[in-house]
Amino acid sequence: MGYESFLGVNFWDALFTLANTLTIFFVAKKFLFGPVMKLIADRQSEIDRIYEDADAAKQSAEAMQDEYRRKLSEAQSTSDRLVKEATVRAQKREEEILRQANADAGAIRDKAAADIAREKKQAVNDAKGEISDIALAIAEKVVGRELNAADQQRLVDEFLKDLGENV
Repeated sequence: MGYESFLGVNFWDALFTLANTLTIFFVAKKFLFGPVMKLIADRQSEIDRIYEDADAAKQSAEAMQDEYRRKLSEAQSTSDRLVKEATVRAQKREEEILRQANADAGAIRDKAAADIAREKKQAVNDAKGEISDIALAIAEKVVGRELNAADQQRLVDEFLKDLGENV
């Protein structure tokens, strides 16, 4: 064992050291590397699941945002439609009110014209009555006698006929 002194290594020590190292390696592999690798694999799967959940949440949020925008657009178009309908109804109501006001004003004008015509006719009739009384009084004084009903009627008719032609 000459080489032992030259190298300074004892074969049995080296073999024992190698056996100890292999034993520690297999024990570490069984009890340390296995659980550590399992822990790393579990942690990696948990991280992958978290990323998948985050992606699903992101997609869900984007879908909800799209739905919100769609509903907002629908609400805007609905409100625009309702405003237009209300404007059309208001314009129709305005036209109806104006037509009714014009009809009422026309009816008032017609009634006023009828009242004026009636009052005019009444005034003319009253004037005719007074004029006939005056004419009879003048005729009685001119003739100097009292007129009978037939003469009275004839004179009134002639006077009114003359009066009507002059008016």
